[in-house]
Amino acid sequence: MLRRLSFRIAILFTSVLALTSATGPDTIVRPTKFDYTMTTLPNGLQVVFLEDHSTPIVHAALWYHVGSKDEKQGRTGFAHLFEHLMFKGSRNVRPDQHPSWITSVGGQANAFTDEDATVYWQTVPAQYLPLVLWLEADRMASLDVSEEKFKTELEVVQEERRMRFENQPFGRLPEIIFDKAFTTHPYKHQTIGSLEDLQKAPISAVREFHDTYYVPNNATLTLVGDFETKQAQALVDQYLGRVPRGKAVPRDIPTEPAPKSEQTFTVTENWPLPAVVVSHHITYDGHPDAYPLHILAKILSDGDSSRIYRSLVYEKQIALAAFGEAKLIEHPNLFYAVAIVQPGNKPEVVLRELQGQLDRVKTEGVTAAELSRAKRQFARDYILGRDTVQQKALHLAHAVVIHNDIKTADAEFDLFQNVTVADVQRVARTYFTPESRMLLTILPRAGASSGGLPPGFVPREGPRR
Repeated sequence: MLRRLSFRIAILFTSVLALTSATGPDTIVRPTKFDYTMTTLPNGLQVVFLEDHSTPIVHAALWYHVGSKDEKQGRTGFAHLFEHLMFKGSRNVRPDQHPSWITSVGGQANAFTDEDATVYWQTVPAQYLPLVLWLEADRMASLDVSEEKFKTELEVVQEERRMRFENQPFGRLPEIIFDKAFTTHPYKHQTIGSLEDLQKAPISAVREFHDTYYVPNNATLTLVGDFETKQAQALVDQYLGRVPRGKAVPRDIPTEPAPKSEQTFTVTENWPLPAVVVSHHITYDGHPDAYPLHILAKILSDGDSSRIYRSLVYEKQIALAAFGEAKLIEHPNLFYAVAIVQPGNKPEVVLRELQGQLDRVKTEGVTAAELSRAKRQFARDYILGRDTVQQKALHLAHAVVIHNDIKTADAEFDLFQNVTVADVQRVARTYFTPESRMLLTILPRAGASSGGLPPGFVPREGPRR
């Protein structure tokens, strides 16, 4: 399977290269636009249909517009908890029977939660689309939120937190960065939330969270695959159209105040080596500045050929690893860059060099060659990222839920390709200001192991779109 997939990707990549070379060295040919149909049911459920008859399968993704940013202070971790609880049974489905049924017909099912949304998806042979819609309708209408199941899943979340955060080298890095960079907005806490909050939460608060957000008028269903749209529409109406509409969904999320001065922090962790971080507050996904910011992040901090990796790891050899991200999501977030300090070097020297790489873009900009390379990487990723029915559904649903504009599922390709060198320097000057900057140094706690990084270690980064 792996060899077949690699061969398929190689063919697609070759096709992309052929298209670009056939039309000139600086021309990138855009992919075919999606031929979708979108509707909204009387109960508020948004539905997107995209026929794809290339294989006899259907992918169904149900997005609830609720993530960790919708959680209140003292009530964190609820959205991630419901990622688990939604598989624990409803009126006509026993606990864990939903994924078992999908697997028994040769399909796959899973879910994920981030700051802005919770997504339940399944890919099945096309004839089982009615089964998928019935299962989703049953848990949307009648999920069993019992105290016993809540306590059981709390133990699962606790173990997940140990595995992903406490027991991972540098596992708490995202948690520390966002806790220090934000003061007010719920992006301050990670999606997994606080175990203390979950442990002291009454079952009434858990049920209230479910009743507020897991309703059809806060959901988007995307169907991509081998079906006729009219027939699929009738099935959606039959199963999900009967789920009662919920109350109006609150969006009273506090706004992060604009930073007024540079913030500097030094903390200690039980880590083998120091880490340094530079972050700046940036705009949201879908803002016109988001596209040059994506390009800037790819040039500065994405991969071994990025500027900060080349400078700090290869050339100056003062860091063991260096990476970063422009975290462009529904609300304004962060650009951050991280370096793991090479033993024998001073953290303050590495931090200064990391900051210097960001400041350099403001004064010198990026080169035409760097911009061209980044655009071609985006074109490659964009085209290969629309290959499967699942990837197509992801593009469409993200446009609807996060951008509130399905047209961006196609329009973003041109927006990326129209970014100029001047645009990249402009956003660096706009957002990489001293006032928006946070400088963070994380030192090994006394007695922490100094044995270095495990073989093959790659620092854990935040989720990416």
